[in-house]
Amino acid sequence: MHIWLHPQRPCSSTSEYDCSPGSAGTGWPHSLYRMSSQQGNRLSSCGLKSPGPHSAPGDSPFPPEHRQVDLRRQQISQIVEEVQRVVHHLTTEISLQDLRFQAVPYSDTYNGNIKVLAPSQFLVTVPVKGLVGYREAREQRWRYYTLRGTRLPCPLQDPEGLRQWLEAEQFMKSQWQWHEADVNIEGDIVPAKVLQVFRKLVENAIGTCHLSGKVSMLTQLSAVWVAVETSTCQVELELVPTVEIPTVWPEKARWPPCLKRWPSRQRVECIKSFGFALLACSNYHWQQSFLQAEQVLLDQLDEDGGCRRKCFQALRQMKEDVWCPGKRPVVTSHHLQV
Repeated sequence: MHIWLHPQRPCSSTSEYDCSPGSAGTGWPHSLYRMSSQQGNRLSSCGLKSPGPHSAPGDSPFPPEHRQVDLRRQQISQIVEEVQRVVHHLTTEISLQDLRFQAVPYSDTYNGNIKVLAPSQFLVTVPVKGLVGYREAREQRWRYYTLRGTRLPCPLQDPEGLRQWLEAEQFMKSQWQWHEADVNIEGDIVPAKVLQVFRKLVENAIGTCHLSGKVSMLTQLSAVWVAVETSTCQVELELVPTVEIPTVWPEKARWPPCLKRWPSRQRVECIKSFGFALLACSNYHWQQSFLQAEQVLLDQLDEDGGCRRKCFQALRQMKEDVWCPGKRPVVTSHHLQV
């Protein structure tokens, strides 16, 4: 099922100069996402329906031999419910402290800002605001700066794969805060600087929201991770600042491959209308992510009457129980999708 644009893993920082390629993204099979009215209209034009609320316990699509898969789904749904409340509380406080960050909304339906990597490991994309009217950068330039403020004798490595620089001038409208030195170096909005600001905001929000007994920072990791105590287990969340870019499809993402019968040209155009996002995952380069496009394609797995989704769910259960158990599995659900 060659529908994915890049390997999906939790975001992680590379070396200071981004010399080693890495990737991060979204689009997990249990990704929970919210739909605006415009997104719902685009789904309709794709011939798809907007996702409904969480299924009620006992409403199982599986035969008896697959009840374990259904039980997992119900357990994940309960954990997500609790995680949503904590994330909404924290990010609401963060948005009050710094206008550049938005609160992750609470929803009783699917929430696209929360992605399940494993039963106890989630990825949470936190949208930023104040950047409107994105356009591709046309001029290339060398960068000699470092995060410490020193100058390099040779330029920084250019981004590889589905990574890119991000300049404040690439937006038709940008809040003045995005030009401040706490996140901007020589006109670039630098993901590592954004993460530094965001980490302090998360630490402050945990105390302000009186969540110290339920939420704790995982300081041994370079990205922004927190541990959350739920009623059933402890889960780890990676909180990633995200620039959402609707309706625009990046030039680097050459999809679909040539000579592919599926999806149709009309559906490809519809899927591309969802745009993409940029994740603050490394020091200098932003990671392109295609959550909504991938989710729409995943929803079409069985449009011919097949049972691919049930097969995938059974394989995922084997991965979690036998092949790769534990809190931070090397193999995630996305590896089974590709």
